[in-house]
Amino acid sequence: MHNLPDTLDGWLSYCESLHPRNIEMGLERVGEVARRLGLHFDCPVITVAGTNGKGSTCAMLEAVALQAGYRPGVFTSPHLVHFEERCRVHGEIVTAAQLVEQFAAVEQARVLGGKEVPLTYFEFTTLAILRLLSISRLDVAILEVGMGGRLDATNIVDADCAVITSIDLDHMEFLGPDRESIGREKAGIMRPGKPAVVSDPMAPQSVIDHATAIGADLWRFGHDFNFSGDKQQWAWAGRGRRYAGLAYPSLRGANQLVNASGALAALEAIRSKLPVTAQAVRTGLAMVELPGRFQIIPGQPAMVLDVAHNPHSVAALTANLDAMGYFPVTHAVFGAMADKDLTPMLAKIGPLIDRWYFTDLPTPRADTAAHLQQKWNAVQMVAGTRRDVKTSLHENPEAALQAAMKAADPADRIVVFGSFYTVGGVLQHGTPRLPAKHLGA
Repeated sequence: MHNLPDTLDGWLSYCESLHPRNIEMGLERVGEVARRLGLHFDCPVITVAGTNGKGSTCAMLEAVALQAGYRPGVFTSPHLVHFEERCRVHGEIVTAAQLVEQFAAVEQARVLGGKEVPLTYFEFTTLAILRLLSISRLDVAILEVGMGGRLDATNIVDADCAVITSIDLDHMEFLGPDRESIGREKAGIMRPGKPAVVSDPMAPQSVIDHATAIGADLWRFGHDFNFSGDKQQWAWAGRGRRYAGLAYPSLRGANQLVNASGALAALEAIRSKLPVTAQAVRTGLAMVELPGRFQIIPGQPAMVLDVAHNPHSVAALTANLDAMGYFPVTHAVFGAMADKDLTPMLAKIGPLIDRWYFTDLPTPRADTAAHLQQKWNAVQMVAGTRRDVKTSLHENPEAALQAAMKAADPADRIVVFGSFYTVGGVLQHGTPRLPAKHLGA
């Protein structure tokens, strides 16, 4: 136990350097270190899995809990700019110093008695955050699954309520080739006799079957809860409770009502442990904030930040952009991971984009800007499009955004999407300000 890091960056590098090879999948290793730590929660735990909408659902649960006067803790990943964003206590992002203490505790437990347990970066960092949440005197813990569910490090904690958001094709090399296999992995967070909220309107059968097989209390969208709405307001109805005349959630986009419905079903399902008032629901949903989810930055040109990085979320982004109305030119800053199903993503959003700024990203998992450009050209050829769409290559998202801002007119629109790294890259120095050229000239 000598020469251990004393800064958060030091610990994150240390976790990366452990990098165990040929590690056994499963929760035995993480569970063993959790046991050595004596990790347990004295409050209700809501665990949220799914392909898209997890972060939004967690943010809505947190916002309503805060408005109800509770002290919630949230674990979410990945982060946009700073690692600390992965953990919030009572609505505030935790400090590096708070985390450093937990990393040291996890390392002590990991090597206890000379019986060293190998951990991946995600497992190590998850244990540190779970320990911080477990000692933070919370009224409710809200845990976002990193990937899948059954084998995810967050699943060492038994959820009092499991939420499964929309399921789509992503991380297929780990989770399986189709929605049924992926659904089976996500359903691994459900527990016998405990509520399992499924907010995907077209849930894979494997999710329903698993809930039935283990005897979970299944809450299905369209069966146990639903929403309705017009242009002004919306309403939610669940088992024995209704909320009418709700303002639309402050997170924009059509898909957010599905996420809000799942969040309300979860709160209803654990009402006996965590009662919330109708007023807390109204105010919480109206005030919820989450950077990078169809986030519109005011200014000229208009700017949209969205971490959409798979076909399903890009389809939602396309619909949301379409609903924004007319813009003479739409500029897109785009960087993505190499394992993403790029063709349907580019084909879907392509008709809305007039100019592309492809960017490299600071991770070995990312695709190169040059390869993204090739993919786009291939999509164009297949579509037989006659449109002249300009493209350019950039070394990082910030450089790509600068080029887009230089080329854009005040009436145009800039969209930054494709990965957390892409959106995080333009947020490195805070929210970009868009001083429209020509206006002050």
